Amino acid sequence: MESLKYPIIKSREQYDKYCDTLEELVCNDNIGIKDEIELLTLLIEKWDVENNSLMDLDPIKLLKSLMDENNLKSKDLVGILGLSKGTVSKILNYHKGLSKETIRKLADYFKVSQETFNRPYKLVNEMNRHFRNASLMNTKKNMGNIITI
Repeated sequence: MESLKYPIIKSREQYDKYCDTLEELVCNDNIGIKDEIELLTLLIEKWDVENNSLMDLDPIKLLKSLMDENNLKSKDLVGILGLSKGTVSKILNYHKGLSKETIRKLADYFKVSQETFNRPYKLVNEMNRHFRNASLMNTKKNMGNIITI
């Protein structure tokens, strides 16, 4: 029986090797290897879905990681998301959450599922920033007769 040129990926080492091979093939720009490129892409994507730890990162860390991989700056997100520089800054610094529309645009741009960005994560609470103890964040504080949230 003849062995396959590209069997299903079963290890990180094999995954890395396939990625390197795919990069070489794509740079080669040979039309005759289109099927080989598509097969490697499919195998790599399958491995990514099953083994990638994208869901381990909070959405903002993931966004920053994807920005690094794609050589993007925060000013590039302004155009991609259609938001102001200030809003992008607030998102990247955990002061503002991701809206549904922003999640859709990010997922579409980076070619990932919306679920990767649509997960809870902690925001910095402006009102309690002056407290050093993180356990005080988002709690009611009795300040004499006034209760603040």
